[in-house]
Amino acid sequence: MAFDFIQSALMQRKQEGLYRQTKISENAQGRYIQIAGQRYLNFSSNDYLGLAGDPLLIKAWQKGAQLFGVGSGGSYLVTGYQQAHADLCAQLKDWLGVPAVALFNSGYSANQAIIKLLLSKNALLVQDKLNHASLMEAGMLSDCKMLRFKHNDMGHLSQILQKNVNKDTLLISEGVFSMDGDRAPISDLYQQAKRRNAWLMIDDAHGLGVLGSQGKGSVVEAGLSNDMPQIYMATFGKALGVGGAFVAGSQELIDYITNFSKPYIYTTGLPPAMAYAVMCAADMVSKDNWRRDKLLHLIETFKRSASLNGIRLAPSSTAIQPLIIGSADKAIRIATQLKQLGFWVTAIRPPTVPMGQSRLRITLTTSHEVKDIQALMQSLSLVLHDNK
Repeated sequence: MAFDFIQSALMQRKQEGLYRQTKISENAQGRYIQIAGQRYLNFSSNDYLGLAGDPLLIKAWQKGAQLFGVGSGGSYLVTGYQQAHADLCAQLKDWLGVPAVALFNSGYSANQAIIKLLLSKNALLVQDKLNHASLMEAGMLSDCKMLRFKHNDMGHLSQILQKNVNKDTLLISEGVFSMDGDRAPISDLYQQAKRRNAWLMIDDAHGLGVLGSQGKGSVVEAGLSNDMPQIYMATFGKALGVGGAFVAGSQELIDYITNFSKPYIYTTGLPPAMAYAVMCAADMVSKDNWRRDKLLHLIETFKRSASLNGIRLAPSSTAIQPLIIGSADKAIRIATQLKQLGFWVTAIRPPTVPMGQSRLRITLTTSHEVKDIQALMQSLSLVLHDNK
């Protein structure tokens, strides 16, 4: 039989305890998740500000569909760039303080597009070792030379840049790391890039909306402006609660994307109703400071409760609170026991994280209440004690 490797690869995944299957969520995104008829408190969502099911956002999507239809009808350079897309780009420029914006269907697509577009075989790509898979994969598939520096280690980064002088160098880091929840030293990254005349790209998928004044993201939180890195990328599917992504930079960069980026040119545009909903979400995020204030309070409550219960969390001050377990089997077992107690907490295993670092990736959202955290902590303490 051809493609025998498929069966053997799946069998190996099962034997290693790393086999994955989709779970069907039967209700709208929110505080609770219902799967196979069972309802759980949801501690695995990236809907950090609780916007995905917000009635105002739902109405905005409906209004967008009435005004512009459901589908865009084509790629952006044919018939797919509608007034909703133009208005969204204008709003993002004003809100985030960036010169120009290109829209993409996902953050994965945006990251792949940038690396594929900008880096030739003579270029140098330098990435944080814990960058997202979309960035790592694009780097490995590119003809450029790719080097990785130890996570958030500015000394190691400096050594790499000193030893590898290249006029076409792109330095990339996430703003908030998706599996660890910690933040990049963006000011230091910016200074290093500036000294070496390198370009800096920040992937702020998990920072936009929750960090910085008016939710402007990790770069603003670090005391810089979003137009200082040459490339700023973020998504609409996390704190903004909708979907899609964008790349921001100089007008020249965006014109270059428009003319030469195949993932941009040959992809059907975002549904205009979605773009209209994103506009509403961005407006809510910029104005509703109470959402960030509540989320911060919940994060502080969670960390304090963990400390009081002797639960050692990874060093994170964001909504992503990892609890390192170690083995994949143990992480799955603990997650399963928490589900039996009514909590949906996802076990993250290799290859998403390194071997021996399987974890519970606990995420907090504005939809949660303090009593939810207290209940989770009580159950978590019990399950961890039973699995010593």
